[in-house]
Amino acid sequence: MIKKLTLLDRAFGITESDDNPKHVAGMQILELPEGADQSYVDELTKELKQYDKAVAPFNCVAVSFIRIPLKLKPQTKLDMNYHIQQHELDDVTDTRSLHKFVSGLHEVKLDRKKPLWQWHLIKSRKSNKFVMYNKVHHMYGDGYTLVKWLQESYSEDSQVEGFKPPWVMRRPKKKKQKQKSFGRFFSGIWDFLKTVFDFFWICFRVLMKLIHVYKEYMPVPFTGTKTVLTGQVKKGRVVDTVDIKFDRIYRMSKRLRASINEILLCTFDIATHRFLVDYGQTFDKALFTNMPINLRKPGDDSSGNKIAILPVELAHGTKDPYVRLRRIIENHRVVLKAAKQSQPGAFSFYTLFIQSFAMIYEMLRMSNIVNPIANILISNMPGPRNPKYFYGSKVKAIYPLSTITPGGGINFTLMTYDEYANVGIVCCDNDIKSMEPLVQYIKEAIDLLEKSIDDPTVSTDDIGELMAQAHQSEIVEPTHYRTKPNEDGH
Repeated sequence: MIKKLTLLDRAFGITESDDNPKHVAGMQILELPEGADQSYVDELTKELKQYDKAVAPFNCVAVSFIRIPLKLKPQTKLDMNYHIQQHELDDVTDTRSLHKFVSGLHEVKLDRKKPLWQWHLIKSRKSNKFVMYNKVHHMYGDGYTLVKWLQESYSEDSQVEGFKPPWVMRRPKKKKQKQKSFGRFFSGIWDFLKTVFDFFWICFRVLMKLIHVYKEYMPVPFTGTKTVLTGQVKKGRVVDTVDIKFDRIYRMSKRLRASINEILLCTFDIATHRFLVDYGQTFDKALFTNMPINLRKPGDDSSGNKIAILPVELAHGTKDPYVRLRRIIENHRVVLKAAKQSQPGAFSFYTLFIQSFAMIYEMLRMSNIVNPIANILISNMPGPRNPKYFYGSKVKAIYPLSTITPGGGINFTLMTYDEYANVGIVCCDNDIKSMEPLVQYIKEAIDLLEKSIDDPTVSTDDIGELMAQAHQSEIVEPTHYRTKPNEDGH
């Protein structure tokens, strides 16, 4: 069976290069079963290689014409020595050496002549843990889809009976509601016309914002701030991880009347600013983030990509974490409101429209010349809320690691697992050799934001903003409204 690719699926194939692969990945930390040694990993590798009859899309190769993927075509034979590989490190609990090794795996493009996925198992000489790093091409699906597939191989206990890896699991197709061909034809035409109208209406409103006629709308593309993290994406990656207690973020979101995403946006914004100060960079305007928005309807479990990636302006001109958060909330909700007012397909078109320019700039090696769309990309995905097992091994953490958009920047991808939010961080190593300071800044930014709820004197350190040129139109909230909540939380 040949699987068709959507326009957004194809975009991930068109924009791929040796310098900027378009796969998404996960790094899972696992604990050996009780009484097992590292020979267990050898046995697991052999076991996984036995499953050489994959199902779609894991048995599919991309059929392309002049770099343009047209469809996914199944092939009968898989090279399991390519798809399943084993490595060994001295100690996988040494995060510095582990991250460096995984960075090397993450920067390598998947072979287009084979199905677009790999599983890497990493043994440890000095600990009772091992690591699985798996990567799958973005043409197969978005992060939501890939996470769902991965979780299908998890179990609630350490029993291995009935185990199957994700690439052999058959997934029932959702039955489409029958509709007369005549009605389906005109319904499709009407939906298409509404989508095209909304797309041009989005572009018109962005243009009105560009000429300062319509101010309350999404940011104008390619107005991001140039930093040491942005520019021409080249081969080489830096990977790091951080764990955040999820209940802590959840409680903060309730007390601050903010979404989880908005808490994360503020935290990563403050941390990124401090990280860039280490490289001597100061700014006279806000940084921007690319925010993936899930366009799926409730109950939509289909594969493929159904997302829009839209820029959101972050905060500027204040060292008060609380006020920074309020500004980010306002900017974020302007974008969400715009997304809700249009057809989902219109925002997919808009994403492709602006990303196509970014792709052209990257192909022409011009990304260092033009401003980026955004400085950072932040996304989060729901993961298992209870401990899970993979072939008898307890899963300790799951760190998602994503691709880098044309124009560069830093990618924060978060997955909730058990009691924690596991955050995977990826950037190009043009000028960055380590993100360990950034990890510490993230932890400190959370502390600052939490303290600022009750203490209006809390301030960030010098985060490199040129305060004299802050946006004068911003409304700073009076700090006397922030008082310690009563016992009922109000």
